[in-house]
Amino acid sequence: MSNLFWFSDEQWARIEPLLPSNTRGVPRLDDRRVLSGIVHALRCGGRWSDSPLDYGPKKTLYNRFVRWADNGTWERILHALAAHEDLPSRLFIDATLIKAHRTAGGGKGGPWPMVSAVPRTDVRARSTPSVMKRAGRGRLS
Repeated sequence: MSNLFWFSDEQWARIEPLLPSNTRGVPRLDDRRVLSGIVHALRCGGRWSDSPLDYGPKKTLYNRFVRWADNGTWERILHALAAHEDLPSRLFIDATLIKAHRTAGGGKGGPWPMVSAVPRTDVRARSTPSVMKRAGRGRLS
């Protein structure tokens, strides 16, 4: 897929030495593949469940992101990339966060049907009569 994010060889050459290599147990999934998946998920809004399977299991992406955040790997990567001679000494990252109620996006129970607000041209426009007009008409009649 052309919309997937992959690190170039030059970028990976700068990042690879900064990654932890003292792992035990089951052999890990390719770090380049997983790190590309993490960056893709963060660029697309941070939803791990929407990550394509080309990057590996979604749970692996999430676990590695959290583990590297806890042990300072992300901080080392960002400091090393910021210290590159072509980049300024400081980088600013801006993010926008909008909190909404869990049902605002059609949470439990599915999405609510949307009603079109486009008026039809062959129907006379209607509005809700005012309570004041009704009360006034009743007294005068």
